[in-house]
Amino acid sequence: MNSLNIAWLMIRRTLGRKRGVIAFLLLPCLVVTGAVALFGSEQAGRAVIPYVNMDQGAAGTWMIKELSRMKEYSFKPMSSETEVKSDVVRQKGNMGLVIPAGYTQSLLHGEQASIELIEMRVSESSYILRAAVQGAADGLKQTAAAVRTFSSVSSVNGAAVSSDEKFEQVLQEAGRHTLSGEALNLQLYPKPGLNNVTGFTIMFMMGLLTSAVAVIMEDRKQRTMARMYTAPVRSYEIALGNFLGSLAIGIIQIVLVLGISRWVLQYDAGIPFGTHFLILGAFMLVSMGLASTVSGLIRETKNASMLNSLIIVPTCMIGGCFWPLSIMPNYMQKLANFVPQKWTIQAVETISAGGTLADITLPLLILTVMAVILLAVGSVILRPDQPGMDA
Repeated sequence: MNSLNIAWLMIRRTLGRKRGVIAFLLLPCLVVTGAVALFGSEQAGRAVIPYVNMDQGAAGTWMIKELSRMKEYSFKPMSSETEVKSDVVRQKGNMGLVIPAGYTQSLLHGEQASIELIEMRVSESSYILRAAVQGAADGLKQTAAAVRTFSSVSSVNGAAVSSDEKFEQVLQEAGRHTLSGEALNLQLYPKPGLNNVTGFTIMFMMGLLTSAVAVIMEDRKQRTMARMYTAPVRSYEIALGNFLGSLAIGIIQIVLVLGISRWVLQYDAGIPFGTHFLILGAFMLVSMGLASTVSGLIRETKNASMLNSLIIVPTCMIGGCFWPLSIMPNYMQKLANFVPQKWTIQAVETISAGGTLADITLPLLILTVMAVILLAVGSVILRPDQPGMDA
Protein backbone atom coordinates (compact mmCIF):
# COMPACT_ATOMS: atom_id res chain seq x y z
CA MET A 1 0.00 0.00 0.00
CA ASN A 2 2.85 2.40 0.75
CA SER A 3 4.17 1.96 -2.81
CA LEU A 4 0.71 2.57 -4.32
CA ASN A 5 0.24 5.75 -2.28
CA ILE A 6 3.62 7.04 -3.42
CA ALA A 7 2.76 6.14 -7.02
CA TRP A 8 -0.59 7.97 -6.89
CA LEU A 9 1.07 11.02 -5.35
CA MET A 10 3.65 11.06 -8.13
CA ILE A 11 0.95 10.87 -10.83
CA ARG A 12 -0.92 13.80 -9.29
CA ARG A 13 2.25 15.86 -8.97
CA THR A 14 3.28 15.17 -12.57
CA LEU A 15 0.01 15.36 -14.54
CA GLY A 16 -1.84 17.60 -12.11
CA ARG A 17 0.03 20.61 -13.42
CA LYS A 18 -0.22 22.29 -16.81
CA ARG A 19 3.54 22.02 -17.29
CA GLY A 20 3.42 18.26 -16.79
CA VAL A 21 0.62 17.74 -19.31
CA ILE A 22 2.49 19.79 -21.91
CA ALA A 23 5.88 18.17 -21.31
CA PHE A 24 4.85 14.53 -21.01
CA LEU A 25 1.68 14.22 -23.09
CA LEU A 26 1.37 17.07 -25.59
CA LEU A 27 5.04 17.45 -26.56
CA PRO A 28 5.67 13.75 -27.34
CA CYS A 29 2.54 13.68 -29.51
CA LEU A 30 3.77 16.72 -31.45
CA VAL A 31 7.20 15.16 -31.89
CA VAL A 32 5.74 11.89 -33.16
CA THR A 33 3.52 13.85 -35.55
CA GLY A 34 6.58 15.62 -36.93
CA ALA A 35 8.57 12.38 -37.17
CA VAL A 36 5.76 10.67 -39.08
CA ALA A 37 5.47 13.66 -41.42
CA LEU A 38 9.23 13.66 -42.11
CA PHE A 39 10.10 9.97 -42.18
CA GLY A 40 6.83 8.06 -42.41
CA SER A 41 5.24 9.67 -45.45
CA GLU A 42 5.23 7.30 -48.41
CA GLN A 43 4.74 10.18 -50.85
CA ALA A 44 7.84 11.93 -49.53
CA GLY A 45 9.81 8.77 -50.17
CA ARG A 46 9.13 8.69 -53.93
CA ALA A 47 12.30 9.12 -55.94
CA VAL A 48 12.22 11.78 -58.67
CA ILE A 49 13.60 10.52 -62.00
CA PRO A 50 14.25 13.18 -64.67
CA TYR A 51 14.33 11.63 -68.14
CA VAL A 52 14.55 12.46 -71.83
CA ASN A 53 13.22 10.22 -74.60
CA MET A 54 15.02 11.03 -77.86
CA ASP A 55 13.75 7.91 -79.58
CA GLN A 56 11.09 8.43 -82.24
CA GLY A 57 9.95 4.80 -82.24
CA ALA A 58 7.71 2.62 -80.11
CA ALA A 59 10.43 1.21 -77.83
CA GLY A 60 11.24 4.48 -76.06
CA THR A 61 7.58 5.31 -75.44
CA TRP A 62 6.86 1.80 -74.17
CA MET A 63 9.87 1.91 -71.83
CA ILE A 64 8.72 5.13 -70.13
CA LYS A 65 5.16 3.87 -69.88
CA GLU A 66 6.25 0.63 -68.21
CA LEU A 67 8.60 2.31 -65.75
CA SER A 68 5.89 4.82 -64.81
CA ARG A 69 3.84 1.93 -63.44
CA MET A 70 6.27 1.75 -60.50
CA LYS A 71 4.68 3.74 -57.68
CA GLU A 72 8.02 4.26 -55.93
CA TYR A 73 9.19 6.69 -58.63
CA SER A 74 8.00 9.97 -60.04
CA PHE A 75 9.18 10.47 -63.63
CA LYS A 76 9.91 14.02 -64.73
CA PRO A 77 10.19 14.68 -68.50
CA MET A 78 13.05 16.91 -69.69
CA SER A 79 13.88 18.37 -73.10
CA SER A 80 17.56 17.39 -73.33
CA GLU A 81 20.24 15.19 -71.84
CA THR A 82 21.97 18.29 -70.46
CA GLU A 83 18.92 19.19 -68.39
CA VAL A 84 18.73 15.65 -67.03
CA LYS A 85 22.36 15.75 -65.89
CA SER A 86 21.86 19.21 -64.42
CA ASP A 87 18.92 18.03 -62.31
CA VAL A 88 20.89 15.06 -61.00
CA VAL A 89 23.95 17.19 -60.16
CA ARG A 90 21.82 19.75 -58.33
CA GLN A 91 20.06 16.85 -56.52
CA LYS A 92 16.69 17.75 -57.92
CA GLY A 93 16.49 14.17 -59.17
CA ASN A 94 17.64 10.92 -57.62
CA MET A 95 18.66 9.37 -60.92
CA GLY A 96 18.59 10.39 -64.61
CA LEU A 97 17.33 8.33 -67.54
CA VAL A 98 18.33 8.96 -71.17
CA ILE A 99 16.83 6.98 -74.06
CA PRO A 100 19.04 7.59 -77.13
CA ALA A 101 17.83 8.55 -80.58
CA GLY A 102 17.21 5.62 -82.91
CA TYR A 103 16.76 3.21 -80.02
CA THR A 104 13.88 1.37 -81.69
CA GLN A 105 15.67 1.02 -85.04
CA SER A 106 18.81 -0.27 -83.33
CA LEU A 107 16.78 -3.00 -81.65
CA LEU A 108 15.03 -4.02 -84.88
CA HIS A 109 18.33 -4.17 -86.79
CA GLY A 110 19.99 -6.25 -84.06
CA GLU A 111 22.48 -3.53 -83.24
CA GLN A 112 23.84 -2.70 -79.79
CA ALA A 113 21.55 -0.20 -78.06
CA SER A 114 21.62 0.85 -74.42
CA ILE A 115 19.79 3.25 -72.16
CA GLU A 116 21.98 5.61 -70.15
CA LEU A 117 21.41 5.92 -66.41
CA ILE A 118 22.89 8.93 -64.62
CA GLU A 119 23.41 8.89 -60.85
CA MET A 120 25.54 10.72 -58.31
CA ARG A 121 25.48 7.98 -55.68
CA VAL A 122 24.20 4.43 -55.46
CA SER A 123 21.13 3.91 -53.31
CA GLU A 124 18.49 1.23 -52.84
CA SER A 125 15.99 3.07 -55.06
CA SER A 126 18.54 3.63 -57.85
CA TYR A 127 19.60 -0.02 -57.75
CA ILE A 128 15.98 -1.18 -58.05
CA LEU A 129 15.35 1.20 -60.95
CA ARG A 130 18.52 0.04 -62.71
CA ALA A 131 17.34 -3.56 -62.40
CA ALA A 132 13.88 -2.62 -63.74
CA VAL A 133 15.39 -0.78 -66.73
CA GLN A 134 17.69 -3.70 -67.48
CA GLY A 135 14.80 -6.16 -67.31
CA ALA A 136 12.61 -4.05 -69.60
CA ALA A 137 15.51 -3.55 -72.05
CA ASP A 138 16.14 -7.30 -72.20
CA GLY A 139 12.46 -7.85 -72.90
CA LEU A 140 12.57 -5.33 -75.76
CA LYS A 141 15.61 -7.08 -77.28
CA GLN A 142 13.86 -10.44 -77.20
CA THR A 143 10.72 -8.94 -78.73
CA ALA A 144 12.72 -7.24 -81.47
CA ALA A 145 14.52 -10.52 -82.23
CA ALA A 146 11.20 -12.34 -82.51
CA VAL A 147 9.85 -9.63 -84.86
CA ARG A 148 12.95 -9.89 -87.07
CA THR A 149 12.49 -13.66 -87.32
CA PHE A 150 8.80 -13.29 -88.12
CA SER A 151 9.53 -10.65 -90.76
CA SER A 152 12.15 -12.91 -92.39
CA VAL A 153 9.72 -15.84 -92.55
CA SER A 154 6.99 -13.61 -93.93
CA SER A 155 9.31 -12.30 -96.66
CA VAL A 156 10.21 -15.86 -97.71
CA ASN A 157 6.52 -16.74 -97.92
CA GLY A 158 5.82 -13.65 -99.96
CA ALA A 159 3.82 -11.81 -97.32
CA ALA A 160 5.75 -8.62 -96.62
CA VAL A 161 5.22 -7.25 -93.14
CA SER A 162 6.74 -4.02 -91.82
CA SER A 163 9.01 -4.67 -88.83
CA ASP A 164 8.15 -1.29 -87.31
CA GLU A 165 4.41 -1.92 -87.48
CA LYS A 166 4.65 -5.47 -86.14
CA PHE A 167 6.98 -4.38 -83.34
CA GLU A 168 4.58 -1.61 -82.34
CA GLN A 169 1.62 -4.01 -82.39
CA VAL A 170 3.42 -6.46 -80.13
CA LEU A 171 4.36 -3.72 -77.64
CA GLN A 172 0.79 -2.40 -77.62
CA GLU A 173 -0.49 -5.87 -76.82
CA ALA A 174 2.14 -6.32 -74.11
CA GLY A 175 1.23 -2.93 -72.64
CA ARG A 176 -2.31 -4.10 -71.95
CA HIS A 177 -1.02 -6.49 -69.29
CA THR A 178 -3.78 -9.01 -69.78
CA LEU A 179 -1.64 -11.32 -67.65
CA SER A 180 -0.50 -9.65 -64.48
CA GLY A 181 0.60 -10.62 -61.02
CA GLU A 182 -0.83 -9.56 -57.73
CA ALA A 183 1.41 -7.31 -55.67
CA LEU A 184 1.78 -8.76 -52.19
CA ASN A 185 3.30 -7.14 -49.13
CA LEU A 186 5.66 -9.92 -48.10
CA GLN A 187 7.08 -7.76 -45.27
CA LEU A 188 10.64 -8.77 -46.03
CA TYR A 189 12.00 -5.45 -44.78
CA PRO A 190 10.93 -2.95 -42.11
CA LYS A 191 8.76 -0.05 -43.21
CA PRO A 192 10.96 2.80 -44.52
CA GLY A 193 11.47 5.54 -41.95
CA LEU A 194 10.27 3.34 -39.06
CA ASN A 195 13.72 3.44 -37.44
CA ASN A 196 13.62 7.25 -37.15
CA VAL A 197 9.98 7.40 -36.06
CA THR A 198 10.65 4.86 -33.30
CA GLY A 199 13.90 6.56 -32.32
CA PHE A 200 12.35 9.99 -31.79
CA THR A 201 9.38 8.41 -29.97
CA ILE A 202 11.47 6.59 -27.38
CA MET A 203 13.80 9.56 -26.97
CA PHE A 204 10.94 11.75 -25.79
CA MET A 205 9.51 8.90 -23.76
CA MET A 206 12.75 9.05 -21.79
CA GLY A 207 11.72 12.53 -20.72
CA LEU A 208 9.83 10.73 -17.95
CA LEU A 209 13.22 9.78 -16.54
CA THR A 210 13.96 13.45 -15.93
CA SER A 211 10.54 13.91 -14.34
CA ALA A 212 10.98 10.95 -11.99
CA VAL A 213 14.43 12.09 -10.92
CA ALA A 214 13.21 15.66 -10.38
CA VAL A 215 10.35 14.47 -8.14
CA ILE A 216 12.65 12.28 -6.08
CA MET A 217 15.22 15.06 -5.73
CA GLU A 218 12.48 17.44 -4.61
CA ASP A 219 11.41 14.94 -1.96
CA ARG A 220 15.01 14.71 -0.82
CA LYS A 221 15.38 18.47 -0.61
CA GLN A 222 12.16 18.93 1.37
CA ARG A 223 13.00 15.91 3.55
CA THR A 224 9.79 14.18 2.47
CA MET A 225 11.74 10.96 1.96
CA ALA A 226 13.34 11.25 5.36
CA ARG A 227 9.91 11.55 6.98
CA MET A 228 8.65 8.54 4.97
CA TYR A 229 11.69 6.62 6.15
CA THR A 230 10.79 7.23 9.80
CA ALA A 231 7.17 6.13 9.19
CA PRO A 232 8.69 3.49 8.62
CA VAL A 233 8.77 2.91 4.84
CA ARG A 234 11.33 0.61 3.34
CA SER A 235 13.66 1.91 0.65
CA TYR A 236 12.41 -0.62 -1.89
CA GLU A 237 8.83 0.59 -1.29
CA ILE A 238 9.86 4.15 -2.07
CA ALA A 239 11.71 3.05 -5.21
CA LEU A 240 8.81 0.83 -6.26
CA GLY A 241 6.28 3.62 -5.67
CA ASN A 242 8.16 6.09 -7.84
CA PHE A 243 8.64 3.32 -10.40
CA LEU A 244 4.92 2.47 -10.54
CA GLY A 245 3.91 6.13 -10.73
CA SER A 246 6.23 6.83 -13.62
CA LEU A 247 5.14 3.59 -15.30
CA ALA A 248 1.48 4.61 -15.12
CA ILE A 249 2.30 7.95 -16.73
CA GLY A 250 4.35 6.12 -19.35
CA ILE A 251 1.45 3.81 -20.19
CA ILE A 252 -0.81 6.82 -20.73
CA GLN A 253 1.86 8.37 -22.93
CA ILE A 254 2.34 5.18 -25.00
CA VAL A 255 -1.39 4.73 -25.60
CA LEU A 256 -1.76 8.38 -26.59
CA VAL A 257 1.23 8.33 -28.97
CA LEU A 258 0.22 5.06 -30.65
CA GLY A 259 -3.39 6.19 -30.92
CA ILE A 260 -2.49 9.47 -32.62
CA SER A 261 0.01 7.89 -35.04
CA ARG A 262 -2.36 5.05 -36.01
CA TRP A 263 -5.85 6.50 -36.04
CA VAL A 264 -5.26 10.23 -36.48
CA LEU A 265 -2.18 10.32 -38.73
CA GLN A 266 -3.06 6.97 -40.38
CA TYR A 267 0.55 5.81 -40.08
CA ASP A 268 0.80 2.07 -40.64
CA ALA A 269 3.98 0.73 -39.05
CA GLY A 270 3.07 -2.84 -39.97
CA ILE A 271 2.91 -3.80 -36.27
CA PRO A 272 -0.16 -4.97 -34.30
CA PHE A 273 -1.20 -2.50 -31.61
CA GLY A 274 -0.73 -4.97 -28.75
CA THR A 275 2.76 -5.99 -29.86
CA HIS A 276 3.80 -2.37 -30.39
CA PHE A 277 2.51 -1.48 -26.92
CA LEU A 278 4.37 -4.44 -25.40
CA ILE A 279 7.70 -3.38 -26.93
CA LEU A 280 7.40 0.26 -25.89
CA GLY A 281 6.16 -0.83 -22.46
CA ALA A 282 9.27 -2.96 -21.97
CA PHE A 283 11.41 0.05 -22.86
CA MET A 284 9.46 2.17 -20.40
CA LEU A 285 10.24 -0.35 -17.66
CA VAL A 286 13.95 0.08 -18.33
CA SER A 287 13.61 3.87 -18.28
CA MET A 288 11.89 3.78 -14.92
CA GLY A 289 14.50 1.43 -13.51
CA LEU A 290 17.17 3.79 -14.77
CA ALA A 291 15.37 6.70 -13.09
CA SER A 292 15.46 4.88 -9.74
CA THR A 293 19.18 4.17 -10.10
CA VAL A 294 20.09 7.70 -11.16
CA SER A 295 18.02 9.15 -8.31
CA GLY A 296 20.07 7.14 -5.86
CA LEU A 297 23.33 8.42 -7.31
CA ILE A 298 22.51 12.13 -7.58
CA ARG A 299 22.79 14.13 -4.35
CA GLU A 300 22.31 17.69 -5.67
CA THR A 301 19.20 18.99 -7.43
CA LYS A 302 21.19 21.03 -9.95
CA ASN A 303 22.81 17.85 -11.27
CA ALA A 304 19.43 16.50 -12.38
CA SER A 305 19.47 18.92 -15.31
CA MET A 306 22.52 17.12 -16.69
CA LEU A 307 20.54 13.93 -17.45
CA ASN A 308 19.76 14.99 -21.02
CA SER A 309 23.38 15.64 -21.94
CA LEU A 310 24.93 12.76 -19.99
CA ILE A 311 22.39 9.93 -20.32
CA ILE A 312 19.40 10.46 -22.60
CA VAL A 313 20.99 11.98 -25.72
CA PRO A 314 24.22 9.91 -25.69
CA THR A 315 22.38 6.59 -25.24
CA CYS A 316 19.92 7.53 -27.99
CA MET A 317 22.83 8.27 -30.31
CA ILE A 318 24.58 5.00 -29.48
CA GLY A 319 21.32 3.03 -29.69
CA GLY A 320 20.54 4.10 -33.27
CA CYS A 321 17.66 6.52 -32.69
CA PHE A 322 18.99 9.04 -35.21
CA TRP A 323 20.89 6.88 -37.73
CA PRO A 324 21.36 3.19 -38.58
CA LEU A 325 23.76 1.24 -36.38
CA SER A 326 25.44 -0.15 -39.51
CA ILE A 327 27.16 3.19 -40.25
CA MET A 328 28.75 3.35 -36.80
CA PRO A 329 32.25 1.97 -36.01
CA ASN A 330 32.46 -1.61 -34.79
CA TYR A 331 33.26 -0.64 -31.21
CA MET A 332 30.22 1.66 -31.13
CA GLN A 333 28.00 -1.14 -32.46
CA LYS A 334 29.23 -3.40 -29.65
CA LEU A 335 28.61 -0.63 -27.12
CA ALA A 336 25.03 -0.31 -28.42
CA ASN A 337 24.27 -3.76 -26.97
CA PHE A 338 24.29 -2.18 -23.50
CA VAL A 339 21.63 0.49 -24.15
CA PRO A 340 17.88 -0.29 -24.28
CA GLN A 341 17.21 1.85 -27.36
CA LYS A 342 19.05 -0.61 -29.60
CA TRP A 343 16.94 -3.58 -28.52
CA THR A 344 13.68 -1.61 -28.71
CA ILE A 345 14.31 -0.48 -32.28
CA GLN A 346 15.45 -3.99 -33.24
CA ALA A 347 12.23 -5.50 -31.86
CA VAL A 348 10.06 -2.97 -33.71
CA GLU A 349 11.87 -3.50 -37.01
CA THR A 350 11.71 -7.30 -36.65
CA ILE A 351 7.93 -7.25 -36.22
CA SER A 352 7.55 -4.74 -39.07
CA ALA A 353 9.53 -7.09 -41.33
CA GLY A 354 7.03 -9.89 -40.73
CA GLY A 355 8.39 -11.36 -37.50
CA THR A 356 6.37 -12.79 -34.63
CA LEU A 357 6.59 -12.52 -30.86
CA ALA A 358 8.85 -15.57 -30.85
CA ASP A 359 11.33 -13.65 -33.03
CA ILE A 360 11.66 -10.80 -30.51
CA THR A 361 12.01 -12.98 -27.43
CA LEU A 362 15.67 -12.04 -27.02
CA PRO A 363 15.19 -8.23 -27.22
CA LEU A 364 12.23 -8.36 -24.80
CA LEU A 365 14.17 -10.60 -22.42
CA ILE A 366 17.16 -8.25 -22.46
CA LEU A 367 14.92 -5.24 -21.78
CA THR A 368 13.24 -7.06 -18.90
CA VAL A 369 16.58 -8.04 -17.35
CA MET A 370 17.82 -4.46 -17.66
CA ALA A 371 14.68 -3.17 -15.92
CA VAL A 372 14.94 -5.67 -13.04
CA ILE A 373 18.63 -5.00 -12.46
CA LEU A 374 18.26 -1.22 -12.54
CA LEU A 375 15.24 -1.28 -10.21
CA ALA A 376 17.08 -3.55 -7.78
CA VAL A 377 20.14 -1.32 -7.79
CA GLY A 378 17.98 1.77 -7.36
CA SER A 379 16.19 0.33 -4.34
CA VAL A 380 19.53 -0.46 -2.71
CA ILE A 381 21.30 2.86 -3.26
CA LEU A 382 18.28 5.17 -2.90
CA ARG A 383 18.94 5.77 0.84
CA PRO A 384 15.79 7.77 1.65
CA ASP A 385 17.16 8.76 5.06
CA GLN A 386 19.76 10.99 3.40
CA PRO A 387 18.13 14.33 2.48
CA GLY A 388 20.68 15.39 -0.12
CA MET A 389 23.51 17.92 -0.11
CA ASP A 390 21.30 20.92 -1.02
CA ALA A 391 18.52 20.19 1.50
